[in-house]
Amino acid sequence: MTDSRRTCGVLLHLTSLPSACGVGDLGPEAVRFGEFLTLSGQRRWQMLPFGPTAASHGSSPYSGFSAFAGNTLWISPERLFEDGLATRVEVEAQKTPPGPKVDFPAVEAAREAFLRGVFDRLAGHAGGRLENDPTFAAFREQNVTWLADFALFIALKSRFGGAAWTEWPEDIRDRTEPALRRYGEELHREILFHQFCQWLFFRQWGRLKWKLGKLDVELVGDVPIYVTHDSADVWANRRLFKLDAAGRQLCVAGVPPDYFSKTGQRWGNPVYDWDASAREGHAWWISRLRHNLGLFDLVRLDHFRGFLAYWEIDAAEKTAIKGCWVPGPGATLFDALRKAHGSLPFIAEDLGVITPDVVELRERLGLPGMRVLQFAFGPHTPTSPDAPHNHERNCVVYTGTHDNNTTRGWFHAEADASLRRVLTRYLGHELTEDTVTREFIRMALASPARHAVIPAQDLLDLGDEARMNVPGRARGNWGWRAPEGALRLEGRGRALAERLRSACELFDRCDPAPAAPAQNEETADVPPSSTDAACPGRG
Repeated sequence: MTDSRRTCGVLLHLTSLPSACGVGDLGPEAVRFGEFLTLSGQRRWQMLPFGPTAASHGSSPYSGFSAFAGNTLWISPERLFEDGLATRVEVEAQKTPPGPKVDFPAVEAAREAFLRGVFDRLAGHAGGRLENDPTFAAFREQNVTWLADFALFIALKSRFGGAAWTEWPEDIRDRTEPALRRYGEELHREILFHQFCQWLFFRQWGRLKWKLGKLDVELVGDVPIYVTHDSADVWANRRLFKLDAAGRQLCVAGVPPDYFSKTGQRWGNPVYDWDASAREGHAWWISRLRHNLGLFDLVRLDHFRGFLAYWEIDAAEKTAIKGCWVPGPGATLFDALRKAHGSLPFIAEDLGVITPDVVELRERLGLPGMRVLQFAFGPHTPTSPDAPHNHERNCVVYTGTHDNNTTRGWFHAEADASLRRVLTRYLGHELTEDTVTREFIRMALASPARHAVIPAQDLLDLGDEARMNVPGRARGNWGWRAPEGALRLEGRGRALAERLRSACELFDRCDPAPAAPAQNEETADVPPSSTDAACPGRG
């Protein structure tokens, strides 16, 4: 993060891309979006976490079954056809009519059936053809620290009807050697299938990242501080979490009452035993972040303040009100990460209750923090760190985040009369629902902050129907899809890209416009075989 250039980027989760197969994926639309970013002067594409999700868990990217595995919904059927692994008939069967929301249960079922068909054809009856593939063998070896546990975990969940691992038979719940051996043999083919799906995911990811690199677009990831209790991570690393002898949570994570909730947020994730992590030199965290930094150019560390102190709630409590602050690992974790990785290409998500020690650590590490314009206005505006006149250079300004309403939706439903008066005083003129988003984007671009990120919903000036997430709501989140053609270099998408570049040039966030990328040539270039075959992020 030492680059002194001013930049701008777009926040768009991959699932939100329009696609022919029901959900955004790693196929042609992702490259077209990269071309849109280049023409519009955007240097960065920020995503939400990439891990596997499930409709049974609300399809939240923050509630995945693994901190290392990829979301198999992102595997592009069209790319598999290009590779000769799927038939045109199979790909056509995956296609669904466009719609404003992802139907996660339907897409999950269709994509799994499709991938099983591809696997059965390639693996044969004994799986020998696939297991003898040298690139597949190399992938398994490079990712041995997490892949075997993850594939076995998912196979076991299927074997036990989707039950959480704490409800499995005691021998495999507790990972005894005889049980691991027995189930490994019994579920060999199922384990192989899940490893195969991860191989496909990371092959396609490597190709997309290579293509985006040629377009001079950086990928920004998102690493949640916590993992899901019912995950391969916790099952395989129980010693690193505060659990009882049966693996049940003693305490859960959350945040105290805040802007989003009067009773706080009881996230329900298990909290870390940071002393146990320190005894191992924070090896699991080093592995996790090394993996992410192989996939992304930099990553946002979610809930950065939790590394200094985190809100711990007794597992029996129904809300987050009665939690307490508990010290985290602080600088010792980041010293270990720096020693292992050499640099810390992170964005610190420093929203919420921020104390001086959090600011001190962030500044000591040289990490940019986050500033959100929707939080800037009210009686606190003169001193608010989110107000543009208080932005420091080493920060990233957002109009809003995935947890906020869209700016148009926020103005309509959340900005009361007093807040609107402050906005009028601040900008020198009144705003309306039709002008507020444009003004917020302009404020972000004009900010002293070195980096600006605009959610795609705000680029498209959409209302609350396009909101990505409502914190505390268990269902109905994460499904928003961008309108067909809105983020392509054609029609209204090209006009939007040209307007955005003009604004970025004005505020010194991009270089003068280059020649437009060639259209419909994104499959012509083939990445080097090393990128194609190997997982770019190794555990």
